[in-house]
Amino acid sequence: MRNIVIIGSGAGGTMVAANLRKELNGDWHITIIDRDPRHHFQSGYLFIPFGIYSPTDIVRPKRDFIPQGVEFVVGEVTRIDTEQRRVETAGGDFFNYDWLVIATGCRIVPDEIEGMMDAWRQDVFDFYTLDGAIALRKKLKYFSSGKVVLNIAEFPFKCPIAPLEFVFMADWFFTVNGVRDKVEIEFVTPLDNVFTKPIAASALKEFANRKKIKITPFFDLARVNAKEKTIESHKGDKVGYDVLVAIPPNFGDKAIMDSGMGDPMGYVQVDKHTLKAQNFDRVFVLGDGANVPTSKAGSVAHYMSYTVVQNLVREIDGYEALPGFDGHATCFLASGFEKAILLDFNYDVEPLQGSFPFPGLGPFSLLDETFGNYWGKMMFKWVYWNLMMKGLDLPLEAQFNMAGKLRQAAA
Repeated sequence: MRNIVIIGSGAGGTMVAANLRKELNGDWHITIIDRDPRHHFQSGYLFIPFGIYSPTDIVRPKRDFIPQGVEFVVGEVTRIDTEQRRVETAGGDFFNYDWLVIATGCRIVPDEIEGMMDAWRQDVFDFYTLDGAIALRKKLKYFSSGKVVLNIAEFPFKCPIAPLEFVFMADWFFTVNGVRDKVEIEFVTPLDNVFTKPIAASALKEFANRKKIKITPFFDLARVNAKEKTIESHKGDKVGYDVLVAIPPNFGDKAIMDSGMGDPMGYVQVDKHTLKAQNFDRVFVLGDGANVPTSKAGSVAHYMSYTVVQNLVREIDGYEALPGFDGHATCFLASGFEKAILLDFNYDVEPLQGSFPFPGLGPFSLLDETFGNYWGKMMFKWVYWNLMMKGLDLPLEAQFNMAGKLRQAAA
């Protein structure tokens, strides 16, 4: 019997396992390995600090989503031997593969920044982990005056719109609690604007200005001064805070780094269209662990999964992989007051205004702040648990589509 091993059972790995099981016959044994038996709806982390979600809303057993006929192994992968085509775990087990799928995601590394750990989860918090989101909830619950600073340490990091989403939601949270006039919110970024894409950045900055959120660009974080409650740039500029919400450096999985498969930050180099690992035979990569030039987000892993399954099956059948992935990303940004903003883009086309997914009908509006978008954002949790994680198709195209986009917005 031939073997496919999938490392990582987050969104990407789970969807690949489900669709491969449909495509391949019983001659193939599929094994999926992950260190955590619990599946996290990661985009829900951001709602925990504001009391909208609790941990029970966003965590479920991974076995609930592993398709029948796929072996699920709870274990920590420590090394990948691409020459012997073998995966090793901390428990001493070995898994041989004919093809390997890497879906290991990425992780925050706050100790990469001088001083960040000195007040970690006391005055310095993250919301990119479940524990961090819970700790931040406790801090913000009774916060009634002072300065909240969100700082992005460096790029790349998971879900590039999430920092903006946080400050927009913070504006709403402090407003409904009656203390917004006593709380200053500042968004500090190494970019020249609030987002990487110019058209979207201009629109999102205008939303931030309306919400009276201060934007501090070109801030290359050097250190956190926990005692004086400031962050300092390499140029010596300082920003004070009462609560620091940090987006620390993001690295790839340690096993990728220890196996010599990643770049200096632990991301695997892949062909950005076929998703084949560039330097390793019979290896495909999807999700946050790949170094493709698009967002590290759940929608991207979803769209990537179709290309990975198609190309892996093509290689099994003796055909070359096709350039099927175009960098497509679809991102809802909750902006508070039961509204949200929607972005849809790919490698070559940045977010534009228009309607999505159906031209003229929507029901969602692109680069606009609407209740309909908020409805889509909040409904997505149900879609995630009941459709995506079970390998069921959504009425969305994996390939980016210009239908419904206003082309003149690009001028």
